[in-house]
Amino acid sequence: MKFTRGQNIEVASKEEGYMGSYYEAIVITEVLRQEYIVQYKTLLKDDLSAPLREVVAAAEIRPSPPHVEAPARGFKKRDKVDALDNEGWWVGVITKVVGTKYYVYFRTTGEELEYDVGSLRVHQDWVRGKWVVAKRG
Repeated sequence: MKFTRGQNIEVASKEEGYMGSYYEAIVITEVLRQEYIVQYKTLLKDDLSAPLREVVAAAEIRPSPPHVEAPARGFKKRDKVDALDNEGWWVGVITKVVGTKYYVYFRTTGEELEYDVGSLRVHQDWVRGKWVVAKRG
């Protein structure tokens, strides 16, 4: 897939400890066939002076997913969600709901963490050039 200058995207992390996470970015330019310079929206340079830019392979990039409203009655146990944590979106599964808190298990890290609904979004997979909403529960 080709990406264009200024396009909003998400970049999959390949770093150990960050597998399964996606970071919001914007395409700056294509540098080589299937490689792009991207600028992250939430990640900063080491000296914190500016947004981080790096060269990323097209295989690690997907378009930003469209907004999907959270279920009217809230998420439920076993729903697949994305949780906003450590400046990126992490794929997980809701293990329990306590009041307004959701507990999400992350297979990639083996952790279960607590979130408010504002830090969760409906999980979508990028499959053959189309967004597919994860089935509930």
